[in-house]
Amino acid sequence: MQPGRLADPEHLTLSSTDSESRTSVESTTNEKSGDEEALLKPNPSSQEDHQHTSSGSRMKLLLWMLANTLATIGIVFTNKSLFSSSMFKYAQLSFASYHFFMTGILLYILSRPRIGFFELKRGKFLEMLPLAAAMCLNVILQNFSLAYSSIPFYQICRVLLTPTVAAINFFMYQKTLPRTAVYALVPICIGVGMATYFNALSHEGDDSKKTSFLGVVFAFSGVICSSIYTIWVAVYHMKFGMNSMQLLSNQAPIGSAMLLYVIPWTDSFPVLHSVPLNGWILVLLKSGLCACVINLSQFYIINEAGAVSSTVVGHVKTVSIVTLGWIVGGNAAADGSVVGFLLAIAGIITYTTIMLKNKPV
Repeated sequence: MQPGRLADPEHLTLSSTDSESRTSVESTTNEKSGDEEALLKPNPSSQEDHQHTSSGSRMKLLLWMLANTLATIGIVFTNKSLFSSSMFKYAQLSFASYHFFMTGILLYILSRPRIGFFELKRGKFLEMLPLAAAMCLNVILQNFSLAYSSIPFYQICRVLLTPTVAAINFFMYQKTLPRTAVYALVPICIGVGMATYFNALSHEGDDSKKTSFLGVVFAFSGVICSSIYTIWVAVYHMKFGMNSMQLLSNQAPIGSAMLLYVIPWTDSFPVLHSVPLNGWILVLLKSGLCACVINLSQFYIINEAGAVSSTVVGHVKTVSIVTLGWIVGGNAAADGSVVGFLLAIAGIITYTTIMLKNKPV
């Protein structure tokens, strides 16, 4: 089974959700008795109600976008704080399993008829197993990348998802891109290469704010795995006729259970009474509040405003995370990684613009 279109690397689990059709407001004409049909002017109160509804919907969408951006920034910095600590640095798989467990519970609650956020649709275990395994590797490698890298480098490397997905789609599925879009991928790769070089250089200061060789390996391995997962999500959407929430509700419990078989041989747990209160608060924020807000807001944004708006939000999040990472890490403005990042962002924006113009109506 081949995906009918290029997988969108901006949204891994909530990428291909189609926007639901909106209910249109129909106006009717009233007939007067007699030979002539009179055209009645629209009711001013109805127009005002419609304007209030539209402005209210726009405000609600903006709030969800803001919530999605803040939650994503929060989860990245929270993860970095947790994984920089010796207490949680070697419990990566436990965090991933806990996150999937919480996500599965949230989606089950949202699918209940009383809430009706989406309709639950179950797939066969063996059919969902490969996608769940890819999801686990995707999350785990990202966590390891964040643990051994600086925040700016971690986020810049995620930009490589776009050219990697395009390359895999070309070689495996013979999906081609417009020539101008291919040209736009070049500055992305060059920019990430520059950022990698300057971040890999040794810097004085806190080790948690530097990028090690392991961080580079995990970052690029994570990009490859994330790209494959992105493409598989598009394939599964078409093969099983499920939207992103339905797919994720199948993957999350399987992924959580799979990791439980590996955790005893890989993870090292801290002594519970030695973990300070703020450590447990960060854990709750990571897989609790932030994860729930991200899942809900991403789904709402794509449903209400489409994938284009979600892509724009993704660019805003990338710029925000890297900028804050530089500020927190004390990077100089003249750092070569800054130039590389700006080059990569310019390429990804150009690529997105070209693909939107060439997208069939």
